[in-house]
Amino acid sequence: MGRQGTLALERPLVQARRDGADGLPATTAPLPARRLGKTDLEVPILGCGTAPGGMGLPDREAIDLFHRAIDLGVTYLDTAPGYGRAHRQLRKVLAERRDEVIVATKAPVDTAREALDSLAQSLRDLGTDQVDIAYIHNLGPRDAEQALGGDGALAGLRQAKRAGMARFIGFTSHSHPAQSARALAEHDVDVIMVPVNYGDQHTYGFERQVLPVAHHHDVGIAAMKVYGGATAMKYDAPRPAALTAKGPVDHEPAMRWALEQAGVAIAVIGVFSQAELEQNVRWAHRVRPLTPDERRLLDAEGKALARSWGERFGPP
Repeated sequence: MGRQGTLALERPLVQARRDGADGLPATTAPLPARRLGKTDLEVPILGCGTAPGGMGLPDREAIDLFHRAIDLGVTYLDTAPGYGRAHRQLRKVLAERRDEVIVATKAPVDTAREALDSLAQSLRDLGTDQVDIAYIHNLGPRDAEQALGGDGALAGLRQAKRAGMARFIGFTSHSHPAQSARALAEHDVDVIMVPVNYGDQHTYGFERQVLPVAHHHDVGIAAMKVYGGATAMKYDAPRPAALTAKGPVDHEPAMRWALEQAGVAIAVIGVFSQAELEQNVRWAHRVRPLTPDERRLLDAEGKALARSWGERFGPP
């Protein structure tokens, strides 16, 4: 459960602006990229979560970190109004580089009116007139009849899409995978973001219950909590333990595991430093399939993690 970076996969996208002297690829080696479902966006397999910057870093450090991510081809920026100062930090970045990035934000609301108001405020804070993706934030514990109904948050995001405030819409969820599966079967959305890691698969099972449904409907899939994530939204606290603290199982195979799951286009991971970012970029460039032995080890380690973590995001 570390505060670390992200992932890797298939086709080239944005070029990294380094000379390769520190192990990072030269300018001729862009990050691998994948198609984000029906959006047809080509996204790098590594995305940058902005909660660590907005809730745990001084503004100048966060802004420099986001610029460095873009320089290295990590051009998918995930944010939310609840991430402290993240929107206002990104405003400084987007003022210079809006055309280089894909921006996703969230509306932590239930009704259509609230969704429109939340997104309008986010656009003002970000200093842009449109985001690429707008999500309902954490659908799992919400009243699905309300959030997905005729006057619910999803209807509000559809209005926002028609008005040009967002190019694509969807939802995120940390728990209640069955609710996400039903939402995908019954409603037209473009993208989802859900936890995908070898520990929580044994508790929540988004990989079994939700990803196949999304993949069937050609819904784009962004993976989060790939390294486990923080157990609490307290980013200025001492760093939490890594997803696994010892042995041959570490963050790199965890990232590879997530990227092997059906339909996953991108792993979105927050980083707290340029060193973490650059390590994840290196892993993204050398991603490869897990071996059978690695899969067996991850499965055993994941069951132990699941027992330790329990229902940390609420009921499954």
